[in-house]
Amino acid sequence: MSTLDQLCTVYGVHQEYYTIWGEHRPTSERTKRAILAAMGVPAEDDAAAESSLRDHERRQWCRLLPPVLVVREFSGPCRIPLSLPATLEQSAWQWRLRTEYGQELGGEFVPAALEEGGRTHLDGREYVRRVLAIDPGIEPGYHHFSVQCGEETHGGMRLIVAPQTCYTPPAIQGNGRLWGFSAQLYGVRSARNWGMGDFSDLRAMQEFCAEQGAATVLLNPLHALFPEAPEHASPYSPSSRVWFNTLYLDVEAIADFAECEPARTRIAAPEFQSRLKALRDAPQVDYRGVFEAKREILELLYAHFRARHLARGTSRAREFRAFQAEHGESLRKLAQFEALQEHFHARDESVWGWPGWPAAYHDQHAPEVAAFCAANLERVEFYEYLQWQAFMELDAAGRRSLECGLGIGIMSDLAIGVAEGGAAAWTLRDLHALGASTGAPPDEINLLGQDWGLPPWIPHKLREAAYEPFIEILRTNMAFAGALRMDHVMGLYRLFWVVRGLPAADGAYVSYPFDDLLGILALESRRNRCLVVGEDLGTVPDEVRHALHPMGVLSTRLLYFERRDDARMKPPRDYPEQAAAAVTTHDLPTLAGFWRGLDIELRERLRLFPSEEVRIRQIASRNADRTHLLEALAGEGLLPPGAGAHPESFPEMSAELAQAVYAYLARSPSKLLLVQMEDGFGVAEQPNLPGTTEAVYPCWRLKLPLDLEAWRDSPFLTGIIQALRRERP
Repeated sequence: MSTLDQLCTVYGVHQEYYTIWGEHRPTSERTKRAILAAMGVPAEDDAAAESSLRDHERRQWCRLLPPVLVVREFSGPCRIPLSLPATLEQSAWQWRLRTEYGQELGGEFVPAALEEGGRTHLDGREYVRRVLAIDPGIEPGYHHFSVQCGEETHGGMRLIVAPQTCYTPPAIQGNGRLWGFSAQLYGVRSARNWGMGDFSDLRAMQEFCAEQGAATVLLNPLHALFPEAPEHASPYSPSSRVWFNTLYLDVEAIADFAECEPARTRIAAPEFQSRLKALRDAPQVDYRGVFEAKREILELLYAHFRARHLARGTSRAREFRAFQAEHGESLRKLAQFEALQEHFHARDESVWGWPGWPAAYHDQHAPEVAAFCAANLERVEFYEYLQWQAFMELDAAGRRSLECGLGIGIMSDLAIGVAEGGAAAWTLRDLHALGASTGAPPDEINLLGQDWGLPPWIPHKLREAAYEPFIEILRTNMAFAGALRMDHVMGLYRLFWVVRGLPAADGAYVSYPFDDLLGILALESRRNRCLVVGEDLGTVPDEVRHALHPMGVLSTRLLYFERRDDARMKPPRDYPEQAAAAVTTHDLPTLAGFWRGLDIELRERLRLFPSEEVRIRQIASRNADRTHLLEALAGEGLLPPGAGAHPESFPEMSAELAQAVYAYLARSPSKLLLVQMEDGFGVAEQPNLPGTTEAVYPCWRLKLPLDLEAWRDSPFLTGIIQALRRERP
């Protein structure tokens, strides 16, 4: 094996991949060197690769302990790898374990008596690897382990003890089978919101769920986007996955609103009420209009809060200071980023994120950043104030799900990555491979592959950070939720990296510390009493599903894709039990759109098909799909009267046919069934059309046709709910 290939193996860069057609694609030398460079590993030529390989070996041998070790509860003694100078292996050493719960454990050992794992010579010195096995019987948690030999030689690491499985709600244990809704929160209309769904609408949706017998509502990701660029609407390309999109705030629910007469007077003005009506009546979300209306009032509320509470040190001020203290540096950096972005964007509207700032501000620790924060502290704290309100409104929504007795509650959605110009990439620049992007290999629709524009985490640097960024993301997204959907859950195992400047098809897979990340996922799932649903659509390595299943992670199964070998629809009984079943997702056609072939029409009109052959094949396949679906319904005795399974007798996608489709899916043994809200109203347009831009399709902007207050009176939705109640009482 060449030095370059050895270096790729060390850092998890795959040597090859296979397309969906089984075509073998070896990773080119150019791609290997470019991916390593994006990781911060010099490999521009063989000499550089040789030097990087030696540096890696030296770091592994010269470090007493790894930065972190993840072990599973009840898996036997904890085997801790040690690397030490051979001159010290006959010495007396001490180990100490400080648990998260305040326990102090310890003991002594002589390395020479331990299991040996190898020896080497570096820089004229011999090193030896030993394995210390301890069995302290500690509970799952985040602990600190250290070793010491005399006063000069010592080392420490984070020891994470993880449970064997993720949390399973009592309601789906045993024979429990639940159902719920899937909604794009921004697209929810209501008589009281300001032109897009908000956190108060979320509370109302949960009350609706409870009335109808549903157990959950899956939301689009609520991650922080870019306040100064509200048109950047994709929830899957966020600024930060730790913090929240404050455009979802219900301004009138903020405690300061009741106290702030200028804000109440402004909202009551006829001109402002006219603005709100126009925002509500718009067929699509006017993000700029919503932003301007909410920001105007939020500025008044914040000024009131500073004068009425912060200046006087009231109990409310103390609550805010406690929130700041609890979230510390993470909150402050998000607020600094948003204040800086606001500042530079005001000077130049083309500034899209931190790469567009003056170079001195690219480093979060730069003195210029500290000076800006000191000089603009009130503005920085404004953004902290907004996050405080978001946390409180989300917490109230989470508590409402408990009060309503929902079997699961809110299901949050975790995006696979962040935008390059956002707060997370600025705050954790060394962790993100800014010279690369996550994407996907070529497939039938995207013959050239996909570049998602999301810089991936560098695996070895994530481990060096003792997985803290991953832990923080899970913790905040699970805090208010009863379930977490993980978009592209295969990313815990591997991601397809596309190097900047190279075609997407020339990308390569990069491995991640799968077992460690799964252990942390189980630990946070248990602590937050949060079910985990993995979005495992597409080509999924066997290792992923084999690992997720015993951990209690629900798989995602879609009606469109669950087929037998002859391409016919699988009968409900063949769906897996440990799954969240659904007809569709936000990236796929709605049931009505699928039936009409609207997605094919759109792709044809927008010239998104890579070839005429692919387009014709898609049309033929969809005609067959309609026949297969009607035959499947007939096989279950669910076919509406008058509906035939032949092209000349295809019915419209009526309320009755939609009910039959969902009744079919509800008969599956899958623990959870999700109803896309667009399907609940017979909407043909899908929330997102991948491969397009805002200029050609209104991605992430479409609203539901009915106000939330009118959902109970919708015959279309009521029929589907009645079908689900029959099949899943």
